Amino acid sequence: MTLDFIPMLFGNLGLSEVLIIAFVVLLLFGGKKIPELMRGIGKGVSSFKQGMNDIQDEITKPVEKTPDADKE
Repeated sequence: MTLDFIPMLFGNLGLSEVLIIAFVVLLLFGGKKIPELMRGIGKGVSSFKQGMNDIQDEITKPVEKTPDADKE
């Protein structure tokens, strides 16, 4: 999985724009809410990755035949 689209999304942002965005986020959420917000985002990303891995494992898992299915 490559992230080739990231430079297209953020390629034109300079240091001043990033600092302004960080300042606005700090004003909106406050210093105490930002770590909680980042922790929630991190848990969401890890849960999403785990779900993707579970789906990949389910797709690549070989199909198992049960002996009872052939008798009926």
